Amino acid sequence: MTKKQKPIEFSNFNKQLEVLVKEHAAAYRAAALAAVERAFPANVFATPKTGRTQRSGKRARTAGRSPRLVKPRRTQAEMAAVNERLYQVVCAKPGESKAALAVEVGMSASELGRPMSHLKNVGKVRTVGQRHLTRYFPLVGEVAETQ
Repeated sequence: MTKKQKPIEFSNFNKQLEVLVKEHAAAYRAAALAAVERAFPANVFATPKTGRTQRSGKRARTAGRSPRLVKPRRTQAEMAAVNERLYQVVCAKPGESKAALAVEVGMSASELGRPMSHLKNVGKVRTVGQRHLTRYFPLVGEVAETQ
């Protein structure tokens, strides 16, 4: 015994044993906490303050980009202008890939995804091929004129 302890009375042995175990555990807990505080700076486990509360387990959707880099939504007029410009480019250069058409339109290929889907849905453009080998052709005739 390193400390001067009271002699154990056998009538209260269980209670005294519990007290000794709790004191021992508290001493180890304090030593472990001190070691963790020395090993890690205080701000390692702090949550970043973003100015908004987050729901538990859910993060804001940013499409893989930093929230500052997300572009604002295009208005309906802007989308119509992009659709028309893209259709003109497809008519001028049939059989091109989306990457080649994107250069002509002045946008990235990923930005042309929704306008191209719109043109396909209204029947102005048809596709041949799959994935990166997809080529785009204008539809001529009754289908394109009625839309």
